Amino acid sequence: MTTRVGVIQFPGTNCELDVIHAMTQLGADASILWHGDPTVNGVDTVIVPGGFAHGDYLRTGAIARFSPVMQAVADFAASGGPVVGICNGFQILCEAGLLPGALQKNAGLKFLCEPAEIRVETSRSVLTNGAQVGQVLRVPINHFEGNYICDASTLAELQAEDRVVFRYVRNPNGALDDIAGVCNAARNVVGLMPHPERASDRLLGSQDGNVLLGSVLSACAKVS
Repeated sequence: MTTRVGVIQFPGTNCELDVIHAMTQLGADASILWHGDPTVNGVDTVIVPGGFAHGDYLRTGAIARFSPVMQAVADFAASGGPVVGICNGFQILCEAGLLPGALQKNAGLKFLCEPAEIRVETSRSVLTNGAQVGQVLRVPINHFEGNYICDASTLAELQAEDRVVFRYVRNPNGALDDIAGVCNAARNVVGLMPHPERASDRLLGSQDGNVLLGSVLSACAKVS
């Protein structure tokens, strides 16, 4: 059975078609979920893509987290459904309380659009079950507010529970503990700042992102 991937579109989202293309190339049936609809339409996995939802007014993701679809996403995640937030999607998941911590402005206050190397720190997540711990992936970043922060107790919890999913090999944005991505306690919700959909074709310079996107599809197969 073909995996059904739902990609949420907010006003200001700009990576939804990239994600759909990448997932379709991997054999999935990917389609848009409109932010104003209070349902995930029976999909097998939800991806919250990058962009500038609602213009990033107030804070990144601060308005998007109140969209009707987000309650459906929260319910889907609570039932064990795989949810991935990429870049702005990571920010939205943090604002919605589905992931711990927050993303603030990059160190140096510069927008970053460049290749980055990230190291897989755990294979126990819906985004890394097909990766090897220690594996280094070349995946681009494209953000101004990608500097991950959390309080000391949350950081200790993430470290103790093996919930830091990715770290930057060379920290580009000042993120605490070099964190590029984290997961929830159930390991079915993951957020990361780099864009795996932009590293999904050899013409893009890297296919390393397929390791991650393929892992999501594998996780769906296991759930079903």
